[in-house]
Amino acid sequence: MGTLGPRAGTVCAGLGGGPPGAHPPTLQGVDVSERVENRSAGQAPATKAQRRLAAQLAEKKAAEARRRRQSILGAAVGVLAVVALVGGLVWLNSGDDDKTSTAGSSASPTAPAEPSAPAPELPAGFDPALKTKPTVQAGTGELKKLTVTTLVKGTGPAVKAGQNITTNYVGVFYKDGKQFDASWDSGQPATFQIGVGQVIKGWDQGLVGVPVGSRVQLDLPAELAYGNDAAGGRPAGPLRFVVDVLAAQ
Repeated sequence: MGTLGPRAGTVCAGLGGGPPGAHPPTLQGVDVSERVENRSAGQAPATKAQRRLAAQLAEKKAAEARRRRQSILGAAVGVLAVVALVGGLVWLNSGDDDKTSTAGSSASPTAPAEPSAPAPELPAGFDPALKTKPTVQAGTGELKKLTVTTLVKGTGPAVKAGQNITTNYVGVFYKDGKQFDASWDSGQPATFQIGVGQVIKGWDQGLVGVPVGSRVQLDLPAELAYGNDAAGGRPAGPLRFVVDVLAAQ
């Protein structure tokens, strides 16, 4: 009977509270504060998972923000590229206009073209051939005398010595056909008195008697033209003229 007392007292001491200042109560030799600490330690894994979830969410939001920034940046770059392309096309077009303007100015002739003489007014019944400047060829062989060849025969009255006649003419060197004078180039027919020494002998002799409205070829040896002396720029040697008689008064 005496041995049961101490064991029962030990058990009761384990369950009961102690006086203030005493050690924490124990259950079967385990401190209660250790169990509280263990429970607190058991909550740590849940906190880490939440932190990982929060970190994942933050990373996802950061990635979305980066994508939005990249999309905005890409759109801006596209707009700038379009603006640059349009600007380049405008610049190229303006350059083409400048080239076009420069090409047009460089294509202009360096010297003014020789004015073409208007076709002379011809009286009714004149051959239309007299409206066009004739082409005069060089002669052949040695020219020894005045030769008058009718190319177009007029229907007007014959030219008389002392009359004032109006003519269009072309003068070339007989040997090579090179032109030295032509009333056609100035557009002004020549008017003079015929058969009185105002013109060279070959004209005075060759044009008297020619019907008005005629075109004649005059082959003049040097002595009936300007001679063989080219002093003063005169055409020397034998000459050939094609003369249109437009009027005689």
